[in-house]
Amino acid sequence: MMFIISEDNPRDREFLYEALANMGKENDYERHDIRVTNNGEEALEYASQEDMPLVISDIQMQGMTGIELARRLWQRNAMARIILWTHYSDEIYLRTLQKIIPHETVYGYLLKNKPSETIRKAVITVFVEGQNWIDPEVRQVQARSQENIDLVSDAELEVLIDIALGLTDNIIAERRSLSRRGVQNRLKSLYQKLGVDNLCISEEQSMNSRSRAVNIAYQRGLINTHELNKEEEILKEWLKSENIKGGSKR
Repeated sequence: MMFIISEDNPRDREFLYEALANMGKENDYERHDIRVTNNGEEALEYASQEDMPLVISDIQMQGMTGIELARRLWQRNAMARIILWTHYSDEIYLRTLQKIIPHETVYGYLLKNKPSETIRKAVITVFVEGQNWIDPEVRQVQARSQENIDLVSDAELEVLIDIALGLTDNIIAERRSLSRRGVQNRLKSLYQKLGVDNLCISEEQSMNSRSRAVNIAYQRGLINTHELNKEEEILKEWLKSENIKGGSKR
């Protein structure tokens, strides 16, 4: 049995390795080897050589993220088993996972604040016993995420990201191939689903709905700084390709 670790933080990588290396001393399960990598590309290469890949991966890594590693590995082998080991239970990650997890596989989602004993229990549950392991702190977020796939659509999530990046309705319309009215309709629907208008204020006062929506989305984990940084790079490339500067074409 081969365990493949994908973790770019040296301290976390060492902690995880020690937790797995000590498994053989505490149970009678089959002996295992451990392959340690510091990026998703290398982990995917090693996993592709296994009939039943068993991978433990961080989510937020430079280059290929843990989510992208899982997606590519499952495309090649739907039976691959992956435990995502992370500091974050953000809804944006759970939404993505729900769309890419094959029906044939099992997986785990474990937060990094757990002790070595819990890590080993999760590994045995997923890799040996073939059952899902979802961190108790994640289950509530996961349940809400499953509901919100029908509530906040992918199209609405796109315009949420766009307003978080500071784009105007006109630029969003051009980027998403929509009319200005189409953008406004998506935003209106998004505001309703996020409860932007539920805060009672007097008639004399007004609220910036865009800022309110972004704030609520951050609290819920629909967006986070790491993902917005990636979206910022994607936006820069698009602006460059469209020859757009300062909100208008040059």
